[in-house]
Parts: sequence; structure tokens; C-alpha cells
Amino acid sequence: MIKRLMCFVYGVAAYGIFLATFLYAIAFVGGFGVPRTLDGPLEGSLAGALAINAALLTVFAVQHSVMARRWFKDWWTQIIPWTLERSTYVLCASLALLLLFWQWRPIGIEIWTVEHPVARGVLWALFAAGWSTVLVVTFLINHFDLFGLRQVWLPLVGRPYTRVAFRTPWPYRYVRHPLYFGFLLAFWMTPTMTLAHLVFAIATTAYIVVAIQFEERDLVAEHGAAYDDYRQRVAMLLPTRRPMPGQPASTPAPSFRRAEL
Repeated sequence: MIKRLMCFVYGVAAYGIFLATFLYAIAFVGGFGVPRTLDGPLEGSLAGALAINAALLTVFAVQHSVMARRWFKDWWTQIIPWTLERSTYVLCASLALLLLFWQWRPIGIEIWTVEHPVARGVLWALFAAGWSTVLVVTFLINHFDLFGLRQVWLPLVGRPYTRVAFRTPWPYRYVRHPLYFGFLLAFWMTPTMTLAHLVFAIATTAYIVVAIQFEERDLVAEHGAAYDDYRQRVAMLLPTRRPMPGQPASTPAPSFRRAEL
């Protein structure tokens, strides 16, 4: 019982760090309320700032992708209990982001600035919509399973863990990865785009496109022709105007378990 309680405390702590990191990320990208933001005046040399920022983005990308792969999980769960695998993944991802926030080097060169108040308002609204989409979609996936709380709660109360069969609710009929689409809005929709922000947006967009290939390869391996058919009918990142053929938005779609973020 003590071991299960300690695992639960660990999972809650990892989730708390994630939540704080998520909120900090909004302020960091938006440029408000935190000591260091994505934008700002150049610190040191341009080449040095670009090199440090590229290294920070690489650390996050490698951690995020490698720890999500099945071969790594099979090895990792020989060292730690399987109940802590997801919480540890979430914790490491949060720490990689916190390192990026701490050591990020602003560059300060403006690429564009939108001055019109209505246009600025639209861009900020889209920025907020992006972050809101990310949060809402996690609950559609199963927020507490995605961030490891369910894996540590069920053993604590003596209930067996069962995989969550994710059903594709309405956004998944228009785009296969609405969570990633939300991130694209959050990273690109800004009234003031600096060079550092542009580098961040381009790098994260490239990472998302590459990460989707690994994620979908895992999904095809798990679900076979069913997911392959879904992939052919629904857009990957940019939502289409109509739901996927043969499935009205009001009816359930085939059930899939989501891969990692």
C-alpha cells in the first residue's frame, strides 16, 4: 500500500509540474508575465543565440520522441514500474521545456509587426484559441490517462488498469491531429514576429510534422487497415470543411487509442 501511495504522490507531483509548465509556456510564447520570453532584445552574439536555441529545441525533440517509442518503453519499464512510465515521461518533457524557458536566448530582430488593433485582436484570439484547443483535445483523448494520473490512481484504489479506447469525437473528423493544429496556432499567431520566434515556430512545426510520421506508424502497426483507411480520408494537420466521408459529425467514428504526444 505504501508503494502504491508513493507512486500516486509521484504521479500527482509530475502532473503538477506539467500544469505549471503548460501555463508558463503560454506566457513564454505570448510574451507576458514571466522574466524571460520567446521575444526580446539580443543577448550576446547572433550565432551564439541561434546555436543555444537550436540545442535546446533538439534536447526537447529527442526526449519527447525517444521516450514515446515502444522499444524505449519496453526497456524503461524493466527499470521503473509501468505505473510510473507515463508520469516519468510527462515529468521529463516538462523538465526539458523548463530548461528551454530558462536558457532561451532572444534575438530581437523583427520579422513583422501588425499595428492595426482589429488585426492584432484577431491574432491574439487565434493564439488563445490554439492553446484552448490543445487543452480541450487532451480531455477528449482522456486527459488523466494522457498525463499519467489514471495509471497511478487505479492501482491505489485496487482497480486494474485498462487501455483507453479513444473514440474520434468531432474534431477528429476534420483533422487527424487537432492537438498539433492547436500548437501551430499558438506558435504562429502573433502580432509581432521576431527572428527568435520565427526560429521557434519553424523548428516546432518541423518537429510536429516529423513526429506525426512516427506516431502514425505506431498507430498503423496497432490498428492496421482501420487506421490506414482513416488516415486516407481525414486531413493530417489542416482541418477540412467537411467531416470524413460516410460519418456525420453527430455519430461515433471508429475507435482508436491515441499514441504519444
